[in-house]
Amino acid sequence: MAVDDESVGTNVRWSVAAASIVTAVFALSNAPTPLYVRWQDEWGFSSGTLTVIFAAYIAGLVGTLLVAGRIADRHGRRVVLVPGALLAVVSSVAFLAAQNVVWLLVARLLAGIAVGAAVTAGMAAVVDLAPARSRHRASLLASSAMVFGAGLGPLVAGLLAQSHDRPHATVFTITSVITVTALVLAALLPLTRPAPTPRRPWRLPSPPAENRRDVAWGVATFAPGITATSFVLSLGPSVLREAIDTDNSFVAGAIACTMFLAATGIQFALARLTTRTHLLLSSVAAVSSMALLGLAVTAWPSATVFAASAVLAGVAQGLGQLAGLTLIATRVPENRRAESNAALNIAGYVPAAALPIATGYAADALGLPSAVLTFAGIVGVIAATTLVAVRAQTSAHATMPTATTRTTGEPDVSSSR
Repeated sequence: MAVDDESVGTNVRWSVAAASIVTAVFALSNAPTPLYVRWQDEWGFSSGTLTVIFAAYIAGLVGTLLVAGRIADRHGRRVVLVPGALLAVVSSVAFLAAQNVVWLLVARLLAGIAVGAAVTAGMAAVVDLAPARSRHRASLLASSAMVFGAGLGPLVAGLLAQSHDRPHATVFTITSVITVTALVLAALLPLTRPAPTPRRPWRLPSPPAENRRDVAWGVATFAPGITATSFVLSLGPSVLREAIDTDNSFVAGAIACTMFLAATGIQFALARLTTRTHLLLSSVAAVSSMALLGLAVTAWPSATVFAASAVLAGVAQGLGQLAGLTLIATRVPENRRAESNAALNIAGYVPAAALPIATGYAADALGLPSAVLTFAGIVGVIAATTLVAVRAQTSAHATMPTATTRTTGEPDVSSSR
């Protein structure tokens, strides 16, 4: 018994180590957020260009997701995770040496590739290394590691931006140390190679046919949430400066950090609720966030209102992400888990790139308030539609004998299939 307890303890420690790699990579990914307006002033680029810089990250991420999941499932998590951590180090160095917009584009692209590796192989490794009976907790750990890192980066960068004339040197020296540590951990994780499987022609990442409905529920709530948080990361500093007249790098970083702390905390606070409840609350939070965002750029221009909108965006992302990852961790077979993670994230990050980019260019042409109102309306309508669909499709059979609870303890939100 003591040997079994020791083995379980070792598994938990390695699972936490894998989660720390995810945290490190995501800390790098959002560390530039409070610094964008400084670079914008120094190098004179537009809001449209700013969203393109952000989209370079999404392009690297989505491009990686197209291939990384299947590679990780077929050849092992290490084959994807170690190169991803290495590129995170290179991205940190590129930010450190940045001289113009081209440097930022390259650094963001590399950061996106690193994040793509983290959300496929890294998050799958967190679940793989956990004790078999703790898959639900491991999915919570993986999800919270992602959003905690995403909030930690902008908080540290925002603090340093207020106390240093050229804070990027200190910020990206710190991220370089963190990502080098993550690289070492990635090389040390006791990951095993999967059993050989027949070669299959390349295709878009997708979950097994019997699990597609499960993953679709996660996508339906994760996508509006992460689109809202992506807006805060890319255009949030511009909204604060132009619509609210708050030109303070720490405020921008603190709001981004609080957003992701909310995304982390809400997952732990509501972890015992059902997946269906997570889906519903995610959509409610997204609708509320977009309503407050509209007010922040029109009738109620206040940093507090904008911060409340950002916090609700974080709640929406956190709960939608937790629901999606839990469904994957508890229902998708191990040899398709990384690919399913990739599919979930591709479906979320594509609108998270497209809508902020369109909003950035619309702001240049129409003005920031009109562009932001349009963005809030689109995301709000999508989230409201999802809320109605989840409620209708899952509540109708919630009291029927066929509505089952699986061995994971999660309600069968997909039993309407």
